[in-house]
Amino acid sequence: MKVSGTGGLSQTSGAKPARGASGGGGFQIAGPSASASPTQVSGASGVSSVMGVEALLALQDVESPTERKRRSVKRAGRLLDELDGLKVALLGGELSQGQLDNLARAVREQRAGTDDPKLEAVLDEIETRAAVELAKLESANRVR
Repeated sequence: MKVSGTGGLSQTSGAKPARGASGGGGFQIAGPSASASPTQVSGASGVSSVMGVEALLALQDVESPTERKRRSVKRAGRLLDELDGLKVALLGGELSQGQLDNLARAVREQRAGTDDPKLEAVLDEIETRAAVELAKLESANRVR
């Protein structure tokens, strides 16, 4: 079961208790007094329940705008955390290649989930800045 949102639970109908012999509607054997007309056959409920399950699975695969936004906010938060770590490392003079690689990975993940041109422009700027800092770091390592 896929859980989404914070709404309350809805009641589902569970299995109904079996009726006894006096409850009617149970299995009955047609005797000689049964009419000779053809009996009505009910549809196969097993097939319809399988189709119902397939429909539910298809609905779960469809992503709602709220879920997309929540996932984008989470990725953006990670990207901001990486940028904050980069800022602290730059100010402290302890920038590592691993931090820049993490930032580049976070930018790639964010870019994969967006179709907004303004966000693409911001990501381009971040990626360019990370490339510049990586080049500076490599240059400083060659001098040492």
